[in-house]
Amino acid sequence: MAASNSVIAPEFKVEVFSSSEELVSKLQEKWSGKPKPYPAMYSSVFGGIILDPAMMLIPIDDHMVHRGHGVFDTAIIHDGYLYELDVHLARFLRSASKAKIVSPFPEATLRSILIQLAASSGCRDGTLRYWLSAGPGNFSLSPTGLPSSAFYAVVIDGGFEQYREGVKVITSSIPMKSPLFATMKNVNYLPNVLAKMEAEEAGANSSVWVDEGGYIAEGPNMNVAFITRDGELVLPTFDKILSGCTAMRLLQLAPQLVEQGRLKGVRLAAVSADEGKKAAEMMYVGSSLPILPIIMWDGNPIGDGNVGELTMALSDLLWEDMVAGPETQRIPVSYA
Repeated sequence: MAASNSVIAPEFKVEVFSSSEELVSKLQEKWSGKPKPYPAMYSSVFGGIILDPAMMLIPIDDHMVHRGHGVFDTAIIHDGYLYELDVHLARFLRSASKAKIVSPFPEATLRSILIQLAASSGCRDGTLRYWLSAGPGNFSLSPTGLPSSAFYAVVIDGGFEQYREGVKVITSSIPMKSPLFATMKNVNYLPNVLAKMEAEEAGANSSVWVDEGGYIAEGPNMNVAFITRDGELVLPTFDKILSGCTAMRLLQLAPQLVEQGRLKGVRLAAVSADEGKKAAEMMYVGSSLPILPIIMWDGNPIGDGNVGELTMALSDLLWEDMVAGPETQRIPVSYA
């Protein structure tokens, strides 16, 4: 009989942690001598702010983890100010209501926690991201019987710069979310992830969703906007997509360019893919951008294939609003 060529792999030895001290030590090894991109986290499970990234954890039995029953939102920290926190927080609670999650705290307390978190982090330029979850307690489908919903927030270190170079996009083949889920900023971002990965695999920056009727919806995590050949700023309506806070602010600021005679008008409208591809200029609009010029879609140039003058004028408006906007938009962080 011929000898077997199969190789028996050595048994994999699984480490067993018999104490919390051993486990904490193991977790802290990961961050030893390394920069900390997450300078602070808040957890209602712990009941406070955590400065050790090794302990920034969420329970495995949290329903946001194993059922996706959670919502989130974000705000920018720029030069020591929280930008557009209040409008993001209001949308956050609208999403929670749609997801049937009751916050463990009133809105004013959530706001206070987030401002204190930003201060404790010491971060002057970064992102503040926060979640409401149905909460930890079991692995059931229904949240009935859970002790409490949970609130988590984290500060992510990292500055921002205006985007001045244009990017390429494709039309996504990944099915869109239904209006109920698209208008609720929930944690199920698998379609968004796949749409982004699909674009990257095709050599593009990101993608654009087009609905069954041929109308433009949004990008994986940002709105889209167009400058028509007649000189109007047009954004797709928000009835089936997320109403972007930065997109809404853009609609408030853009009339300044109308007054200057640079834009002919500003409006929300249903925009077909054919109309969008014939636009003079195209851009993504989102909190961390705030404007990202788009110069090519599905291999065809937008306008003359260069970053548009009006795109950058709109970017300047939003950037100035982030840097020196009114108190209604910018909350100073009182760092220790």
